[in-house]
Parts: sequence; structure tokens; C-alpha cells
Amino acid sequence: MNEPALHVLLDQNVPRAIADWLRALRPAWRVSHVTEVGLDGRPDDQVFGWAQQNNAVVITFDEDFADLRMYPLGRHKGVVRLRVWPTTIEETQRGLERLLTAVGDHDLIGGLIIVDAHRIRIRRRASQ
Repeated sequence: MNEPALHVLLDQNVPRAIADWLRALRPAWRVSHVTEVGLDGRPDDQVFGWAQQNNAVVITFDEDFADLRMYPLGRHKGVVRLRVWPTTIEETQRGLERLLTAVGDHDLIGGLIIVDAHRIRIRRRASQ
């Protein structure tokens, strides 16, 4: 049986153009941007709640989502924290291309992934 397509939610600080770019790059994925689902301007806890209800990995520049006290590993579908600068469409695409080249879809699920200019760090619960 096929696994369901990966669902990702792009936070409001991720350029909206990245949604279309990701859809073209990963057509099997379900890609949503907060502006498309009525979450534009909403606080992190509402974005996080929507992501959990919809089984979506959050992709964000927001450092709060990398705070394991607020968003413990194993209690969410997954978080990708982008730390690329500047936060342009082009640099965002480069960071995500590096990520998608380095890891498989299954690696995006359940952990915290931090993508910066030089490396990709993956944190998972000890039992994963």
C-alpha cells in the first residue's frame, strides 16, 4: 500500500512563491501556505495546531518552532527551521534544495531539522 503524500505547511515568513516552487519540485506532496488556509497573521500556537490537525510538517524561519520546550520532539509531525540569510526566495530555494537532496521524505517526519548556510542538523526523539 502506498504511503500518503507528505503534507507541509509553509509559515508566513516563508515567501509564498516557495509554495508553487515546492509543488512543482515535489508534485506528490500536499503543500499549503498559511495565507492559503486562513492563518495569515495568526500566532504560532494556531499555526502549530492547524499543522497537527492536518498532519503537516511546518517549514519556517521562526526560531520559536525550534524551541523544544514549546514544541517537544515526538509531539508534532515535524518542523523544518530555516536559518538561511538573506530570507529571499532564491536563498530559501537553495536551502530547501540542499535539504531535499540530503534527506528523504521520511526523514522530515517527527523531528526538528535545522537548515543553515553550512549544514543540516536533524534532531529526533531518542526512540526514533
